[in-house]
Amino acid sequence: MNNMNVMLQAPAAGMDTSMMWIMLILMFVIMYFFMIRPQNKKQKEIAQFRRSLQVGQSVITAGGIHGTIKEINDNDVMLEIDRNVKVRVDKNSIFAAAADANTNAAQTK
Repeated sequence: MNNMNVMLQAPAAGMDTSMMWIMLILMFVIMYFFMIRPQNKKQKEIAQFRRSLQVGQSVITAGGIHGTIKEINDNDVMLEIDRNVKVRVDKNSIFAAAADANTNAAQTK
């Protein structure tokens, strides 16, 4: 009776293992669609925004500095934050266009 009991339980262990693999793969697929894919999409949008910067555009840096672009180089941007006050910042620190930020702030109020 013991041998028969062991034989009947052996295939069940195989099914549990395959179900575990299916759940693991399903978890990675869900993680891809809810975490990795949106992050990649957001990074592409930010890169496109930084490539489309233009002289005279009002922007906000990651540090919260509001300014107008006066000069654009390969890796940095010259911002005028007040009359005759210019700051050179890295292009990667440009966060958003001021017009977009103001529109978003007005919509949330």
